[in-house]
Amino acid sequence: MIQLDTYGTLVAATLVLLLGRKCVQSINFLKKYTIPEPVAGGLLVAVMLLIANRIFGWEIGFDVSLKVPLMLAFFATIGLNANLASLRSGGKSLMLLVFVVVGLLLLQNVIGIGMAKMLGMDPLMGLLAGSVTLSGGHGTGAAWSKVFVERYGFENATEVAMACATFGLVLGGIIGGPVARYLVSHSSMPGGSLDDSADPSAFEKPAIGRMITPLVLVETIALIAICLSAGTRISELLHGSAFEIPTFVCVLFVGVILSNLLAWLGFYRVFDRAVSVLGNVSLSLFLAMALMSLKLWEMASLALPMMAILLVQTIAMALYAIFVTYRVMGKNYDAAVLAAGHCGFGLGATPTAIANMQAITNQFGPSHLAFLVVPMVGAFFLDIANAIVIKLFLMLPVFPAIA
Repeated sequence: MIQLDTYGTLVAATLVLLLGRKCVQSINFLKKYTIPEPVAGGLLVAVMLLIANRIFGWEIGFDVSLKVPLMLAFFATIGLNANLASLRSGGKSLMLLVFVVVGLLLLQNVIGIGMAKMLGMDPLMGLLAGSVTLSGGHGTGAAWSKVFVERYGFENATEVAMACATFGLVLGGIIGGPVARYLVSHSSMPGGSLDDSADPSAFEKPAIGRMITPLVLVETIALIAICLSAGTRISELLHGSAFEIPTFVCVLFVGVILSNLLAWLGFYRVFDRAVSVLGNVSLSLFLAMALMSLKLWEMASLALPMMAILLVQTIAMALYAIFVTYRVMGKNYDAAVLAAGHCGFGLGATPTAIANMQAITNQFGPSHLAFLVVPMVGAFFLDIANAIVIKLFLMLPVFPAIA
């Protein structure tokens, strides 16, 4: 067992990103199907560690204590970059995407429960392999698995939830690019529906060089720190109440309120260029750490029937993105990028959705609409809708609670 400390893990994460960039540039398949660089590098390292574990018995442990702060910093930059006037202009698309997302939540649970019963498994297993972990991710999976253990007596719920969420994170980063590339080639309208003469948002073109000063960088770091501190405190205050929401959602909304309030008062204007740099660094390092630390050999704990459910869910996500998300959102370039994002947070998490969309916009051009609505839907509306949908399904008679 080789244990890396915080500094060693940070070095490893940066090397993973460089490896992913080299792979995408050198391997035509990865470039053609716009696989995000952190996903390519992280998966390659995870596979290498799997081989080393199976052949030599080696295992490398990573200190991922920076992973959560990096994720929260990413969501803080999403919030700081959110302009309420722009959000109002994309309001119709935002609401449409919310309805599309709810449709997927229902479909995922119907598929999960239906296949679990067909394969002779506990229906709770199907629900865990549905929207609980796929659209919900690791955080939602961990929260609901405790409920499944305490109220329904499903003892291995936590292990199943973490395995399913991990599977979803990986597949969400893989299928988004190919789905979007197929849709882009069939788009009836090239380019976005919003004003394409405007500068790309902080996340649309991560490879673009942006001029910033040390003072602006320090100011932006201060704003991010305020978001993390206030958002974490708010999350702690809401914990256990009827209004409890994930910490990253609190951080994001502190960022939205802070940036728009400062602009409204005329006191300070957030610099998008600095937000872009810090947000993309946080996103890339978070994904690299999340994927390189995957213990793929532990996914062997997924029984063959469970793997079958998850594979069907992956196919269903791709088909849903092509035939529902893309069509409902307008059958144009924006809709194709939105579909890539939906693959990301429909199977994995919002950071995966952003990485998917960046891989597309880097190659084909900006999509202001997609980067406007996906972060808000994936980071806020999704969790609220998912909680309601899960509670509705748990009311079905196939889920009797223990006394």
